[in-house]
Amino acid sequence: MKLASLSIRPPGSAAPQPVDQLMLIAGAGIDGDRHREPASPRQLLLASSATYGDLGLAPYALRENLLLATPIDALPSGTVLQIGDRAQVRLMFVCEACGRLDLHGAQVAARIGARRGVLARVVQGGTIRSGDTVRDLGPLLPAWPDDWHERVAQVIDAMPPDTVIEYALLARLAGIQSTYCRAFPRLLASLGPTYASRAIAARAVSHMRRWNGNRLFDDILPATASEPDAKLDCC
Repeated sequence: MKLASLSIRPPGSAAPQPVDQLMLIAGAGIDGDRHREPASPRQLLLASSATYGDLGLAPYALRENLLLATPIDALPSGTVLQIGDRAQVRLMFVCEACGRLDLHGAQVAARIGARRGVLARVVQGGTIRSGDTVRDLGPLLPAWPDDWHERVAQVIDAMPPDTVIEYALLARLAGIQSTYCRAFPRLLASLGPTYASRAIAARAVSHMRRWNGNRLFDDILPATASEPDAKLDCC
């Protein structure tokens, strides 16, 4: 696999800006990008040039950070990709096709469906450049579901005992917009009392400690992952 192109969205920028290289920061995201956030599973978006070709989209219509010359849709969550000599990213879950994509043409979001790309976290930092080789190291880290309901439950399942989490942070850790917080009471109630009691509004009073999401993602690779003979695929 090869990196076909790169782009960044600095704070305050509405559109992706093409660049020749990016600095990835381990556990944080892209240096200088508006989505750099240690507590987020959405640090960068990877898309495939095949989607552009199949749907006839304008450049950067998917608003990706990394465009790969090879489809990545079939790679499972938890897969780690090495980019260039050092940087590594962890595939998290499929990026939903939001309505903003329709700014690039009628029904673009509907046409894309589940092919917008894959969201990822930075496991190992480094500078990446257009044309770099991308190597599939395999599914080295735990998988995250595409369904946001399941991700909310997964975050709560990871919480330490005797802790609660505020709705806004729960949304951030699950990789969804804060507007989804309105749906949390009903969703958590449907999951059962164990879940309903673990998430609270910001102003709610609780005798339990509020959890900050520490160690939720644990982007720690097995010791052999950085060794040359651990690279499973190279094309």
